[in-house]
This record gives sequence, C-alpha cells and structure tokens, in this order.
Amino acid sequence: MREHAAQAAAPSLLVAPQWIGDAVMAQPLVGLLAARGERVVALGLPGVAPVLRAMPGIERVVETPFAHGRLDLRGRRELARELRREHFARAYVLGNNLKARLVPWLARIPLRVGWRGEAAGALLTHALQEPERAQRADLRAHYAALAQPLAPPVLGAAVQASPPRDVAQPVLRVDAQHVRGAAREFGLEPGFVALCPGAEYGPAKQWPAAHYAELARMAHAGGRRVAVIGSPREREAAQAIREAAPEADVADLCGRTRMDQAIALLAAAAGVVSNDSGLMHVAAALGRPTVGLYGSTDPRHTPPATHRSATLWLHLPCSPCFQRTCPLGHLNCLRALDPQWAWSALSELMAAPDGA
Repeated sequence: MREHAAQAAAPSLLVAPQWIGDAVMAQPLVGLLAARGERVVALGLPGVAPVLRAMPGIERVVETPFAHGRLDLRGRRELARELRREHFARAYVLGNNLKARLVPWLARIPLRVGWRGEAAGALLTHALQEPERAQRADLRAHYAALAQPLAPPVLGAAVQASPPRDVAQPVLRVDAQHVRGAAREFGLEPGFVALCPGAEYGPAKQWPAAHYAELARMAHAGGRRVAVIGSPREREAAQAIREAAPEADVADLCGRTRMDQAIALLAAAAGVVSNDSGLMHVAAALGRPTVGLYGSTDPRHTPPATHRSATLWLHLPCSPCFQRTCPLGHLNCLRALDPQWAWSALSELMAAPDGA
C-alpha cells in the first residue's frame, strides 16, 4: 500500500513547447492529466514560463536556461540531476526533437511519452506515430493524445495515436488584482482595444501596419483607447500605426512589458486583434474577445480558443503556404483582409455578453 501511494503521489513532468502559442494549446492536455489526479510540473523556457504559470492544472513551473538552438549538454545534465531528486513517475514531451527529450531521459524518468518526430522516437518509452499532415488533428488534440492510456513501454517502438474526439478549449487565468495593476502601470484603463502586430514566424503572418492603423482609427471613433502590445521587434510597426493614426493616440507598449505583464494587459482589454501569434492564443484563452488574422497559416490546425474569438482567413489558392515570407511577393492573403471586416467582427464579439 505504501508503495502504491508513493507512486500515485509522484509528479509528472510536462516538457513544454518553446513557442507561446503552442504552449497555450497544450493546456487541454494539462487539464486531462490534472483531472485524473496527476500532479503536473512544467518545464519551459523563460519566455513561455509566465504562460505556464497562468494555466489551471499546473502545480509548479521550472524555468530552463537553454537558448534556442543550443544543446547545452552540461546544463541539461545539471537540471536533470536536480529533477531526479523529485522522482517523477512520467514525462510528457511536447517537442519533437531530441533536445526536448534529453532532460527527462537524463533524469531517469521511467515513462517518457511523446511523438516519434526526430530520430524515430529515440529516448522515449512511448513514441506516438504521427498521422499524415492531411489527417492531422488540430494542435490541441495533437497534444491531448499524449494522455491516452499507456501499454507497457517498448523503447523506440511506435504507438498508434488516438487523439480525443472532443477536446476542451485552452484556458488561462490571471489574478484580477494583477490585471488592474498592470493596466495602471502602463497608464491604461481596462476596456481598451489591444493590437498585436507581431508574429515570430515571419512577415507572411503579419497584417500590414496600415491596416492596423485604420483599425485604430475605427476603435478611436468608437470611443476605445488603443494599445499596441508586442516585443521590441514590433516597435517599427507600432510607430507606423501611431504615425498613420495620430488622432487615435495609440499607446506603444512594444518591448516595454515582461511576458507576465503582457498577459495581464490582454486580460484587461475589451478586445484584441492579432496576427496568428502567441499573443493571439493567450488573449483567446483568457476569454477576451479576440479576432485572429490568418494568412500563410491554417486556423484549422492552430485555432484560437473559441470562448469569444473569431478567425479571418481568405483561404486563397496559395494559402496556407506555411512560408515565412510570401513566395509570390504580393501577400494578398493578408492585404485583402479588410480592416472594416476585422472591426465589425471585433465589435460583435465585444457586444456579446460573457459566456455567450
């Protein structure tokens, strides 16, 4: 009995994706694990850690010091040595590469579940076989499939994936006091419209700044303050929006916020318009009225949480191309998305009561 109780109390390690949007879409998996009594400890990069801390079902977050693209074997060994003391029962590895699997393997976690991906499932005890792209479920179901019942492990052997049919929507939660405090710190009152013109993947996912400026003018005419939220990379876009819409008095917060502050600000917003980006997924998971703008990517694969969101996608013959820059040079998939269309969609979402 004592051994069974100790095993039941042993935590599970979730090795989170390195991208914010992907991490948000892993929350339904966390919910499934927590619902069956697993204590989930998340392992994530510093930029993703604030998102993980806002997830219901995660008990604790361990930040990793590893830079993108670096192996840092010594650092991974040191981290694994620390984790080994906690006697994790299982690990869920959401990345498809060997680097993501190293720490749970070095930490001697007995069950290590993930997708076959790179190196045919090496270092995993349960490697799920990925379906063909055309048959692949959206990313929420893709991650949630890792919660399926496990047969006895066979190192490196492929496990047939069984994505759940009905997957819960991602949920993030932020303390109301933190939300109000973040808004005050940046001179905003709750109820503003947030614009998120960035996208880490590249310009083929970025709606033109001129369109955002036109949207800012519409929001201003509708009595809404406007703030641009993003990383330092979006400062140029924010400046272009401000210059094109001076009457809107747009607040430029790009590069001025920590990730936890950006999350709190999105929670304070009356509505959010965003490219297909991590911030779009955060806003939608917070339950804020969110309009996601899709060009080179596919909302059927990476949709925002549907609590109060809408996606705008023209689905031209060339879209989705999944390229970082438009291979045809015209970016029609985003240029032809009219700002009035986006404002109408956002206005409708903002007018609907919570829970509608």
